[in-house]
Amino acid sequence: MRNKGFTLLEITVVISIIILLSTFFIANYRGGEKQFALKRSAHQLAQDLRRVQEMAMSSQKTPDGFGPETFPKGGYGVYFRKDSNSYILFADCDGDGEYDESGGATSCFEATAITPHTPYPEKINEFYLEEKIYIKDLIPSLGNSLSITFFPPDPTVTIVPTANSASISLTFDGQSQKTVTVNSAGLIDIE
Repeated sequence: MRNKGFTLLEITVVISIIILLSTFFIANYRGGEKQFALKRSAHQLAQDLRRVQEMAMSSQKTPDGFGPETFPKGGYGVYFRKDSNSYILFADCDGDGEYDESGGATSCFEATAITPHTPYPEKINEFYLEEKIYIKDLIPSLGNSLSITFFPPDPTVTIVPTANSASISLTFDGQSQKTVTVNSAGLIDIE
């Protein structure tokens, strides 16, 4: 009579194959998770740029908490700093196409209507990238910073420092990267 079953050698081989495949799957899962986080952040950045572009096209008033709502003189923009994990959405109150971090006015209305040469802290909102994702490179950059401003109604795009297009490269722990580009016509693309 024959015994039907598995030998110890067959069971050992099958378990070894399962362990090998599991190790391979888990290692690739971690790499895929990093790529997915980077891709999500790049798409979120592109979406925020499109939202700012829409704010400029609709000539949306600034959300002032200190005075009457008003139209920013220069439209809306996004400000980036190299090696940062965030970017700033701003209302260009003075019309210079750049983000002004601080100033003497208490509202965009005060900066544009009462004292047009007084800068105003133009920050509307700050967006943070996912954990371990940073802005690796900005092209062009002036002092490691870049401002992209959309002027209504078309909107016209101003890139400071002056260029025909801008690239924002995001990286996950310095290993892999995704690049979001904006050209002077307002086309936003992810590479």
